[in-house]
Amino acid sequence: MNLIVKKYGGTSVATATKIKNIAKKIVDESRSSKIVVVLSAMGKTTDQLVSLANKCSKNPDGRDYDLLVSSGEQVSISLLSMAIKQLGKDSIAYTGWQAGIKTNNTHASARITQINTSRIKKSLKEGKIVIIAGFQGINSGYITTLGRGGSDTSAVAIAAALKASECQIYTDVDGVYTTDPRVCNKARKVDTMTYEEMLEMSGLGSKVLQLRSVEFASKYNVPVRVMHAHHAGTGTLIKKEEKSVEDALITGIAFTKDESEIMIRGVKDSPGIAASILGPIGEADIEVDMIVQNVGSDGLADFTFTVSRKDFNKAIQVIEKNKKKMNYEEVSATKNIVKVSLIGVGMRSHAGIAGQMFSCLAKKKINIRMISTSEIKISVVIDQKNLENAVKALHNEFKLERK
Repeated sequence: MNLIVKKYGGTSVATATKIKNIAKKIVDESRSSKIVVVLSAMGKTTDQLVSLANKCSKNPDGRDYDLLVSSGEQVSISLLSMAIKQLGKDSIAYTGWQAGIKTNNTHASARITQINTSRIKKSLKEGKIVIIAGFQGINSGYITTLGRGGSDTSAVAIAAALKASECQIYTDVDGVYTTDPRVCNKARKVDTMTYEEMLEMSGLGSKVLQLRSVEFASKYNVPVRVMHAHHAGTGTLIKKEEKSVEDALITGIAFTKDESEIMIRGVKDSPGIAASILGPIGEADIEVDMIVQNVGSDGLADFTFTVSRKDFNKAIQVIEKNKKKMNYEEVSATKNIVKVSLIGVGMRSHAGIAGQMFSCLAKKKINIRMISTSEIKISVVIDQKNLENAVKALHNEFKLERK
């Protein structure tokens, strides 16, 4: 009998009715498969607990914080176990530490170091459905939490440790789409994609899967399927790249609105200028994304880079503080930009994708401010007002509405 790990997010278990519906599906499937279920807290429970912590303390102690926010999952796992037993099937609920999940000691963003699966395997051997609280573990006797989206990571890590045939992530969408359907109504669900493609999409702001969970799946070769919690369907399977996948030239179009652009004009065009600018930026814990240096006249150059919008004001302050060291003429900056990216492992074996992308945008009179490329991704920075037009044009250009 094969083993499947199923993870349900907060919206999927937000009410007693939803929990009962999920319980019925799990019991039905347990007739042909061994089942381990990983749950998030109900609805917005974690957000509410975080809000309470911030009301009581400006800087909550890490141990106290993890003890508080981990309590939400205990409610959901208990209720699901009750619902399953009501249907006549035996089950057992475990907190993260009871399930043998050990982490490092970084409270609020801990990383899993080991999973002792003996208790889980014993319960499965006894014919029970095992239900585990996601998002949490233990270090030196103290409860730890894995940070935002940590339940995804819990599920994939458990699937890897148990050598499960598949890890199924249930959400409020029926899979991964070629792009955001809210921006392009011709967006199509992708049946299969690679770990690399999903990593790129997650890194560019896709909310379907947490980035660390995809990294974990890739490292341990765990097939992950994204599915809708309450609608039938096969979802999107994320797995190791195969030769057949190369037939798909572009898998999807991702974009992020969390970008801001800073241009430092009139810096001396000499060795070390990049270090003199990015050194202080890095020391301020500001992550730089895209970088362009244009050589001007009279031995001067313009240095342009992007940072997240949350770091925009901080970056400007650092630049102004280090004006003497950087020795520039002026700074211009804007938040009114977006980054749009084509993603697909098919780029490895096909030339001319960048030219096709740039030509498509040019036909729509969309100016490209910055460009960056990698083996399976081409990204451009454009004005925010052109986002929808650009995504729709590229989606049509690369025929992503077709299977």
